[in-house]
Amino acid sequence: MARETGDSSQITVRFARPEDARRVAILCHQLGYSVSQEEAQRRLECIQQDERHAVYVAELADGCVVGWVHVYLRLLLLADLQAEVGGLVVDENHRGRGIGRILMQHAEQWARGQGCEAVCVRSNVVRERAHIFYQGIGYDNIKSQRTFLKVL
Repeated sequence: MARETGDSSQITVRFARPEDARRVAILCHQLGYSVSQEEAQRRLECIQQDERHAVYVAELADGCVVGWVHVYLRLLLLADLQAEVGGLVVDENHRGRGIGRILMQHAEQWARGQGCEAVCVRSNVVRERAHIFYQGIGYDNIKSQRTFLKVL
């Protein structure tokens, strides 16, 4: 657990717990994904049991979760062990205060601890503010691609 000061709020970063599911679901909606509290709780519980994944939350002094980052190990034949950010979101009322940067620092620290050589982040082409954010914390845009999905 780490405490950071950003703006006038004290932020605590910690591993997510199933009881964070309501705020996690609300933040998913802000990111554009429809996730129910029950789905968020079930997913958090599964992730907690898998050491290849970590979810950190940023919590205000009053206990309100205002951001989260999901990071997981990515094993590929094409590259050495890397971590990938599965999602990052900061509450729209708390953006621009360094919370995303703090969450990413925790994700990167976790990745180093897992022996990863790099952290990969994918960001939708329409998220221009996110692109500026990632570049500002040292990430390079290495490729443009399309994502395909087939529902099974």
